Amino acid sequence: MGNGASLFARYAFPPNELGYCGPSDQEWERDLDGTPIAAEREHIVRQFDGAWPYLEFIGGYRRMDPLDPRVVEAYWLGSDLLDGIDMLVWGNAIEERFRRRAGSEWSAMESSIVGGRPTHAYHVFCVYPWVGLLRSGHTDHALRVIDRCRVRWGTVEDADGDRIMVASRPLIWDGSALGLGPAVLESVRYRSGGAPLRVGSAVSLHWDYVCEAIGGAQLASLARETSRHLAIVNAEQKHLAGVVEA
Repeated sequence: MGNGASLFARYAFPPNELGYCGPSDQEWERDLDGTPIAAEREHIVRQFDGAWPYLEFIGGYRRMDPLDPRVVEAYWLGSDLLDGIDMLVWGNAIEERFRRRAGSEWSAMESSIVGGRPTHAYHVFCVYPWVGLLRSGHTDHALRVIDRCRVRWGTVEDADGDRIMVASRPLIWDGSALGLGPAVLESVRYRSGGAPLRVGSAVSLHWDYVCEAIGGAQLASLARETSRHLAIVNAEQKHLAGVVEA
């Protein structure tokens, strides 16, 4: 699985390049891809204040380094490392880390704790405010941000050149619920370091980058975590719609 800090960089670089999270000096990625001492790696990743609390929680719960590659993978894609996490411990951790930051949005976020897991999918669907904007009518922009921000998966259709053609299923919004639409082709970048991708390979995607080729177990885990948190947020949207109608 390799270096956990380097794996983190593969997934964190795309939003950081756009200025959404992490340090403003993008030389950090060169440091993470190298072999700095552990304290330096942790100092850099701590600046990703969305991801770090989850890495810290998973690592602490499993008595592992937060930058162990298994912890990093569990956050971005999900894995059996998250099975059996005590809901009370998880809920207390979320409240401690995010309640003050969430402000008036805390009640909706609190309802997502049961059934949720410490993954990037949870953060995108249940913590970020973009889902709420869908119901307020800001559909196109909000839907695009949610779709690009989540880690999604696809199949390589054409791997010739600097850009890769990938078939993936985008998020769709039917006015009351989020779901996955039919697969469409999209052109994405791949910062491979020279490792070629093969047509037919399954890959993980974040914003307009291919993060890495993934195996069947990783693909299944990412799909499960996506479905799990879509179900949570859709149940919350249904509840809110019922409250408004009442």
